[in-house]
Amino acid sequence: MSSILESNQVEALVNGSFYGDPFSVLGMHQGQDIEGNNVLFIRTIQPQATDVEVIRRDNGLSIGQMKCIHQGGLFQLDISNEIAFFDYFFRIRLSNGSVYESEDVYRFLPVLGELDLYLYGEGKHLCIYDKLGSHLITHQGIQGVSFAVWAPNAKRVSVVGSFNGWDGRRHMMRPRGSSGIWELFIPGLQEWDIYKYELIGAQGRLMPLKSDPFGFAFEMRPKTGTLVFDRSRYHWQDDDWLAGGRAQSNDLNRPISVYEVHLGSWRRHALEGNRWLTYREMAKELPAYLKEMGFTHVEFLPLAEYPFDGSWGYQVTGMYAPTSRYGTPDDFKYLVDTLHRSGIGVIMDWVPAHFPRDAFGLAEFDGTALYEHADPKKGEHKDWGTKIYNYGRNEVSNFLIANALFWIKEYHIDALRVDAVASMLYLDYSRKEGEWIPNQYGGRENLEAIAFLRRLNEVVFAEGKGATTFAEESTAWPMVSRPTYVGGLGFGYKWNMGWMHDTMHYMSENPIYRKYHHNELTFSLLYAFSENFILPLSHDEVVHGKGPMIDKMPGDEWQKFANLRLYYSYLFMHPGKKLLFMGNELAVRSEWRYGDSLDWDLLKQKKHQGVQKLIADLNALYRQTPALYEVDFESSGFEWVDGNDFENSCFTFIRHGRKQDETIVVACNFTPVPRYNYRVGVNESGVYREIFNSDATCYGGSGVSNEGDIQTEEPGWNFKPYALQVVLPPLSVVCFKLIQPSFSRERIGFSEKGESGDGSSQ
Repeated sequence: MSSILESNQVEALVNGSFYGDPFSVLGMHQGQDIEGNNVLFIRTIQPQATDVEVIRRDNGLSIGQMKCIHQGGLFQLDISNEIAFFDYFFRIRLSNGSVYESEDVYRFLPVLGELDLYLYGEGKHLCIYDKLGSHLITHQGIQGVSFAVWAPNAKRVSVVGSFNGWDGRRHMMRPRGSSGIWELFIPGLQEWDIYKYELIGAQGRLMPLKSDPFGFAFEMRPKTGTLVFDRSRYHWQDDDWLAGGRAQSNDLNRPISVYEVHLGSWRRHALEGNRWLTYREMAKELPAYLKEMGFTHVEFLPLAEYPFDGSWGYQVTGMYAPTSRYGTPDDFKYLVDTLHRSGIGVIMDWVPAHFPRDAFGLAEFDGTALYEHADPKKGEHKDWGTKIYNYGRNEVSNFLIANALFWIKEYHIDALRVDAVASMLYLDYSRKEGEWIPNQYGGRENLEAIAFLRRLNEVVFAEGKGATTFAEESTAWPMVSRPTYVGGLGFGYKWNMGWMHDTMHYMSENPIYRKYHHNELTFSLLYAFSENFILPLSHDEVVHGKGPMIDKMPGDEWQKFANLRLYYSYLFMHPGKKLLFMGNELAVRSEWRYGDSLDWDLLKQKKHQGVQKLIADLNALYRQTPALYEVDFESSGFEWVDGNDFENSCFTFIRHGRKQDETIVVACNFTPVPRYNYRVGVNESGVYREIFNSDATCYGGSGVSNEGDIQTEEPGWNFKPYALQVVLPPLSVVCFKLIQPSFSRERIGFSEKGESGDGSSQ
């Protein structure tokens, strides 16, 4: 190698247009001088320097002053009497007279191994986040930060920040062969240093500065710089939870009652500029509230870093970083840790369906459609103005699947609620004819997304140590929550959007007309056991002009509250796990606003207190009654008593647990008319007792109830061998439990004469 650079190379180095491997021309090299003599030469770019001196590390002696070979800051020193490499650093003098010492980044060997590059290219590096991004390490005996980023079509990639004056010539990265990964170790950098990547894109154009796709912490919006962060510092205290609590909490046969939270608007400091709570402040208040209310899980709207408050977190630009709005990554770990030590599972919304087109983010990252599809018919969501991931590209699917594991392993998240799954499954999602490209078989199914989702779930269940996944999937796609080995997508649970839409519409009807919509409540039982369903009353139902839950209810003020109590009670009695958005339990009077706190002052009013107490009592009943959760996903857990009493808008059914004596009889009256002497068929004779009544005065109801114990009667009713004669309060759900059986369990389902009653309905 010649120690003399060509003039075009000199110009490229000093004007920032150098392409390729900077290690080939910068740093220490063996070569020949202009006279053909063997020399050791050192070359560096120091644009602000007036003098650069090379110092041997072993003895601290100066080797000599470097020669400025270009006024743009390119320096070189030829050492004619040395042929062996040695360790050195620079002593640099600036134009203002200040002097400092600096390592030469171009004397350090690569950090990433060939296996890392290979596995990422194959899409199989499940902990790639330990390699890409920025990491505080000791390399060749020197402390600093290693950087690595995937940008296969870039001409040049540099790390820039305040540490180098945001000058892309100072820290150009090393390309690692055909892997598309660029890396660089920069000595001396520390935690919280701010950086971005400067890229010359595929077309030779200088790109907008890019945040690190694998960044672990970010500046507070509207700033978008990535922060170097030490992930190893936090000491977890939730070992018991991870050892067994996580798996138990996600068990299909256990109660799951989810409280969905937007962290920035659950509670705010009105006296401190209406600011949101920090992660650590939430840790003082939220776990205690969840315990008091009886919820088993909390689900956070997306907390991965995002730039625009109004997206609620659904337009993510930092997939590997908790948002800085509420504190540091360690602060978020503390919140999760505290929730676990309180026995609360943590679910987080996860957004692999799309990403925003912000210039500092993933869009056209290296000057090409790298993370997204190039064709807008496949690569853009017009509804949301966002880009769609290219799931068929190994590195992209690896980026996302490793990210799912990252939240589970690094932040101990117990479950991921995967957002907008329907938009991933269908190539024609929200598109008109001619706006989408069919798959290779001419269909509308996104085969690459399907393969990605199956792989995602396989990895989460194999590596997540009890973690699970929830799909927000709004269509009739089959087997969403069935294992991949039988052809399913492999999710643990699926949101039952059909149940939500049907029941919401039914509840909005005037009770006079509900008998004409009776099937809207019975229809869900035709498919209730086809998936592992979550019954969601989520944030989506109280935004965009839809109004709060209380305003969806018909009637005067009393009826509105009675209807709301009825609806929530029906939710808890219906097969499927439960989810309520924050504020639903307060019967808030205004639509959710992400910039304001919930109106906690409403609890000064008894009717709002009543709804909150109802939810707490429902959660307690739910958790204490195996019949309400043990057999949620099998038809044997549900038995109609009478689903055809449309004239009275009444429904009666039985929920069964695993054990024979774990049953509960549920009667629902969806009209404001009390039903006296209402007959309900039951399988077993004996004494029954009312164990729950949504019309109780403590909830704000009228207090109509079944006082005392109720003895079964014969003949039976509703094709059951026995009957109860009960009172159904107005707009209510009432539950009954057998407390003293009269006959042998062997006679369940048969009357004394072997008959099953007249089968008529009141």
